[in-house]
Amino acid sequence: MTGAVLDPLAARYAEWLGMPAAATREAIDDDPTEVRAMPVVLRIERAEPPSRTPLLEAAAAAAVAVCLDPRADDEWHEPLVSWIDLAIRKVARRARGAHWEAVQALPGVTIEVDGAQVRALVPGKVVEMPKEVTRLQISGSELPVDEPGPVPDDVPVLWLNPTVPMTAGKAAAQVGHASMLLAAALRADGQESYFDDWKDFRCAVRTPSRQGWAALHPGDDPLNAWRHRHVVAVRDAGFTEVDPGTVTVLAQLP
Repeated sequence: MTGAVLDPLAARYAEWLGMPAAATREAIDDDPTEVRAMPVVLRIERAEPPSRTPLLEAAAAAAVAVCLDPRADDEWHEPLVSWIDLAIRKVARRARGAHWEAVQALPGVTIEVDGAQVRALVPGKVVEMPKEVTRLQISGSELPVDEPGPVPDDVPVLWLNPTVPMTAGKAAAQVGHASMLLAAALRADGQESYFDDWKDFRCAVRTPSRQGWAALHPGDDPLNAWRHRHVVAVRDAGFTEVDPGTVTVLAQLP
């Protein structure tokens, strides 16, 4: 059944948003031998780096594409379930040239948006990641802020928190969380048919005004925010760049 691996996300969504800020970090098992993550590989060539917004949009699409791929019900099922049952950690890494080509052989999905390419890999234990992944740099993924055009019709919008600066790598992981939460919420509502028309899992990534962010924010009523405004929120555990409990992205259906 398409997207079934995402069901635990929907089940714990409201509980996660309701936790005290510090508890969002404490709730994640830190046993280093058991930590699992989805590598999100950003193609950033030295001579022709991509624009920031298309790269983030490709990251969002690639992450959810792995979870909605038919292989998620088959050979990818166990690693996805083991990962989602613990936490949906992602680690964004940058690659270029031969290193980018090498990760294409690993299980995952590559998405291209307006020339920007991202490959999301099937998650696994961090201590067991293949060398094609571990040799890639985590730092150095910053890209200049661009000015994207209007939001395309009929695509979900992932709104970045306008008060929280994030590197492109951090933002890529966060929008990947957002697209997955959106898919999980749709399944919980019995709206899996949406996936049939979600072409290439395309999402728009934008930064709203502070007033727009406040108007969209679920506050202390995440379930009604979804039911009435089709908005879900990503709340970060605070391991990198942002404080524990920070809401980094709001995902909204068109």
